[in-house]
Amino acid sequence: MTLSQAGAAVQARTEPDAEPDPGAPPSGPARRTTRLTVVGILAALLALTALSLSVGAGEVGPGRVLDYLLDRGGARGDSRLALVVGDLRLPRTLTALLVGTALGVAGAQLQSVTRNPLAETGLLGVNAGASLGVVAGIALLGVQTSYGYLAFAFGGAVLASTLVLLIAGSRGGGSPMRLVLGGSAVGATFGGLTGVLIVNSPEAYDRYRVWVLGSLAGVEGWTTLRQLAPVLGAGFLVAAFTTRPLAALALGDDLARGLGHRPGATRAAVATAVTLLTASAVALAGPISFLGLLAGFLARAAAGPRVGRLTLLAGLVGAAVLTGADVLARVVARPFEAPVSVIVALIGAPTLIAIVRSRKTAALGMTDTAPTGSAPSRAEGGAAKPDLVLRRGALSVLLPRRSALAAAGLAAALLAAVVVSAHAGQSELDLGRTFRAVFGYGDRLDVLLVQKFRLGRIVAGLAAGAALGLAGCLTQTLARNRLATPELLGVNDGATAAVLFSVTASGTFGAWWAGPLGALAAVLVVTLVAGGLGARGYRVLVVGLAMSALASAVIQVAMARRSLNSAGALYVWTSGSLNGRDYAVATPVLTGLAVLVPLALVVARRLAVLRFDDDVAASLGVDPARVRLACLLLAVALAGLAVGVCGPVGFVALAAPVIAGRLAGPARVPVLGAALVGAVLVVLADTLGRVLIGGVEIPVGIVTTVLGGPFLLWVLLGRKGNPA
Repeated sequence: MTLSQAGAAVQARTEPDAEPDPGAPPSGPARRTTRLTVVGILAALLALTALSLSVGAGEVGPGRVLDYLLDRGGARGDSRLALVVGDLRLPRTLTALLVGTALGVAGAQLQSVTRNPLAETGLLGVNAGASLGVVAGIALLGVQTSYGYLAFAFGGAVLASTLVLLIAGSRGGGSPMRLVLGGSAVGATFGGLTGVLIVNSPEAYDRYRVWVLGSLAGVEGWTTLRQLAPVLGAGFLVAAFTTRPLAALALGDDLARGLGHRPGATRAAVATAVTLLTASAVALAGPISFLGLLAGFLARAAAGPRVGRLTLLAGLVGAAVLTGADVLARVVARPFEAPVSVIVALIGAPTLIAIVRSRKTAALGMTDTAPTGSAPSRAEGGAAKPDLVLRRGALSVLLPRRSALAAAGLAAALLAAVVVSAHAGQSELDLGRTFRAVFGYGDRLDVLLVQKFRLGRIVAGLAAGAALGLAGCLTQTLARNRLATPELLGVNDGATAAVLFSVTASGTFGAWWAGPLGALAAVLVVTLVAGGLGARGYRVLVVGLAMSALASAVIQVAMARRSLNSAGALYVWTSGSLNGRDYAVATPVLTGLAVLVPLALVVARRLAVLRFDDDVAASLGVDPARVRLACLLLAVALAGLAVGVCGPVGFVALAAPVIAGRLAGPARVPVLGAALVGAVLVVLADTLGRVLIGGVEIPVGIVTTVLGGPFLLWVLLGRKGNPA
């Protein structure tokens, strides 16, 4: 899960007082409903297990399978039957049951400890750590065996989770917020490092793009499962021991301490259980990232938020979903196998959407209530200096002193970044000659080199960065959440899918406008499926996460089936890259900015009022629904333009508004400052990617991701330990 998705999860988190008393015994109807649900899931699980043992490439039907299991008529002496059932189907089925149960239990535990039904096992950086471990093993050590993948995946997952625990426990006792942000930051950084290795090793990417889809086809025999069985058992045992402390923790830290529990130790134990379970699951079957979220969500809808029932049902649901998905993966594309992660997404996304659109939402402990925004305070950071009023005749302009100084400083920083980027390269230009060449002075060859070959790319980066920064500012203010970005509405996935489609249709790399069109289409689909934006946004949030999981799985499959050269080029674009971008691409974005920035400045005055409660905003003459719609359209248009230029560059839309807000102060929405910061970040990151490794260009999106996680964690947690 990305930092943006973590921000969405934080936005939708459930407060402790919204939970029912976990210590109260369930009522009679609730107890009967839970029992019926458990019986129904167990019956479905038994049927799916029998189906899994009966379906496969070998022509061995249910009767012969039953003969082998019961050892009737000397069936176990049949070498072919022993191979198909005993060495292939039985280990694979048992692995599916254990992996599904592990991911379901881990998802339920993580959702309980964060008090957030949208929490997902990737929040602890496990998937990103496992991916980095596998890619490092392939690229650096030449690992080629399944056992090698397993060992490096497990090692990377444990390393990532250990770092998250150290970050979360360094201050604040390992609070839920610190776990979420620490896991997201570590996951982002590890994901960026994975990208660096893949860009420099086509062989590593070729193997990684198959492994990342997730599959149980590699389970052959009992060796792998036997090696990880003790780790899985330890994870289940720790999860069982944390059930009662988690139930007390749902009442709040103070009450939990009063009942004799230690919240920090409980959270550390849960993180340990989640790490052991998820790392083992990833090592066995690859990163099946959506299952933990889905299993916990379904279990909560069926049995409510009580921790014991939730954990039990989530494990059963996870086992049933993964076993069923594995059976479908074997039959839908015969004689080949479909990636199990795609099947899980195809099953889970519609189910999740159906639940959130139904009345079951109330059973999740969730409401469609947007988080209450706090009013901007001038007292933060010291008393603010009075604004400047410029008058000329009947006209007057209110000029915010601090914002103006911040904008001037950022403009100077932007000019310096342009000069440094124009200077960076293989030529022997010094800074003075570069600075003169930027403005068209000096040697003609210098001017040609800088203005024709470098400034076009720089201008494209400036335009894309400004659009991303402004889109992030609008989205964060709209959501009242400093971790929200446009990608939550499917902008990145829609743009990526559109570019892939344009490549398939034309045979060449897609035009810049494919990204904005795909982004707009994705947002329309998400909002229509969610039933409209409305005055809240919880439905849009959940539908966006579900559609993102589905789109990501489909995109990964499309990438895996393309030739290595084509897939490698597309991977660079999907990581965010300015390679080959020039004035022709930058001009439409600059034109869009010339129209959209003034509109954003106009809307920003009303948007600032929305940082108060909706009732207060309405009393001040602002229509919250209309302002939200205008801001959403502006943010999507800006983000779509940026994605069309350089692909889905991460972190910029998240960090630019945070940095601009720190510089300009909390009293105003930093629209102009966010655009300037975004432009500076993209230009500097692109420069760093060009010069960091001689002869190799690292895409700008990978650079921002690697550096963005630690920086954003410092920004959000370094101030009084309060990221919210």
